[in-house]
Amino acid sequence: MKIGRFLKGNHLFFGLVHKNEVYPLPARKVEDLMKIKRKNFHMLLESLTQKYSLKEVKFLSPTRPTKIIGVGLNYKSHAEEMGKPIPEEPLIFLKPSTAVISHKMRIYLPSMSKRVDYEGELAIVIGRKCKDVSEEEAKKYILGYTCFNDVTARDLQQKDIQYTRAKGFDTFAPYGPWIQTHVDPMNLSIKTYVNDELKQEGHTSDMIFDVYKLVSFISKIMTLLPGDVIATGTPKGVGPLKKGDIVRIEIENIGKLVNYVEESNK
Repeated sequence: MKIGRFLKGNHLFFGLVHKNEVYPLPARKVEDLMKIKRKNFHMLLESLTQKYSLKEVKFLSPTRPTKIIGVGLNYKSHAEEMGKPIPEEPLIFLKPSTAVISHKMRIYLPSMSKRVDYEGELAIVIGRKCKDVSEEEAKKYILGYTCFNDVTARDLQQKDIQYTRAKGFDTFAPYGPWIQTHVDPMNLSIKTYVNDELKQEGHTSDMIFDVYKLVSFISKIMTLLPGDVIATGTPKGVGPLKKGDIVRIEIENIGKLVNYVEESNK
C-alpha cells in the first residue's frame, strides 16, 4: 500500500493513496503506520470514509526524519564512472533534516557551487526504533520505500575531504511522493529524467550492499528512529542540473518524484 503525508487546508494527515485519491488515516505518528501496514488493504480501504482527490492536497515529505543517511558508491557502475574503487563496506554520510523537500517542490542551486548534480535513488523509510539489528531482522524495522534525489554539489564534493557541504544544502534531499509498504526492494528499476530526457537507468539488483545489509550496518553505528531515511546509492549516469530543469525520479512499483530547479536568491 502507498502511504503519504499531505496537507488539505489546515488539515495535516497521513493518507492511504489509491488510484487518484487519498484517504486520511487514523495515524498520528510513524509507529502507527507500522500497525496499519499489517492490515488487509481492502478491508482498511473500506473502513475509511473520507477521501480527497490528489489534485486537492499538497504533498509533504512522507515523514519528518531526524536524519538522512546517504550511501556512497553502492552501485559498481557509479563507482566506475566516478573513478573510485568498490568499497569493502558501506560508505555512509549524513544529510541534515533541513535539506528535506517534498514532491513538486523546488531545488535551489546555491551560488557557492558551479555544478549541482541529480542522483536518483531508492530510499528506505524506517518504521520503528532500530539499534544493533541483524540483516535477518532488518525487514521488521522498515516501513517501506520511496524515491529519493541525492542532490549533490559535485564541485564541492571533489574539493572537500568529506561530503557534508556538498550534500547538505537546503532542498538537497527531495523524497516522496509517498511510501510503498509492500514491494521487493531487490527487484526494482530506477530511472532519472531531466526535462523528460532519460539520464539514468539502473536496477536495485545491482546494489553492492542490499537494503537489509545497509539497515543492519547503520543500526550498529547509530540508532535509527521512526521516519529516518536511508538513501541507498545511485546507478551510473549522474549529471548536472540548471535553472528551469524539471527532474523526475521514477522507481518501478513505487511512483514518480518530480522537482523543479531554480537558482537560489541568496
